[in-house]
Amino acid sequence: MENVLHGFVLRVPGLDVRADREVALQRLDGFHEIARRSFGTRQLRLAEQVHGNSVAVVTVDSAAKSKQVDALITRDPEVLLGITVADCCAVFLVDPEQCAIGLVHSGKKGTELNIVDAAVQKMATEFGTEPADLVAQLSPCIRPPDYEVDFAADIVRNLKRSGVSRVFDSQENTAADLERYYSYRKEKGRTGRMLALLALKGNVSASALSSP
Repeated sequence: MENVLHGFVLRVPGLDVRADREVALQRLDGFHEIARRSFGTRQLRLAEQVHGNSVAVVTVDSAAKSKQVDALITRDPEVLLGITVADCCAVFLVDPEQCAIGLVHSGKKGTELNIVDAAVQKMATEFGTEPADLVAQLSPCIRPPDYEVDFAADIVRNLKRSGVSRVFDSQENTAADLERYYSYRKEKGRTGRMLALLALKGNVSASALSSP
């Protein structure tokens, strides 16, 4: 994906995150800040992540965190999109034709509500995106046999039904590798979060992180 900068911050070795979500995120913030700085001076925009299917269009003038949404889309090169996950999937959406991007939080509930289709349709409405032009990438997430539902496979199917043909899946199971990933299910809710980041290259200088 040549037109974008993207990253996926893995588990921080040795950091105690056996706490509730907010405390764990506070402990992780310094490490995540290092990752965010790799994207230059872009402004981070987050979603509240309520396991729904609402999508927000964000710019540098938007709030730092969009309430009651699970997906963010933008064409603003000054914006850095961020989603946190620990078993749920972060879905990266890139439209190289319209220079538009989206980042989606999709777990079991969000997948059942087809949040990825909502994001694709919102990009079409707001930016003129043709679904066939989109490139989609699924992050590591929990999968069978460690979870009763293969929602990653459902996300892939939902994207293809929406007209997205270029869909790529990491195939990584977060619950199967606790040295690299946080797993809400495996660690009984007391764990950290990985951080997915996505930005347009635009005219802002930054260094790309590792591929999601």
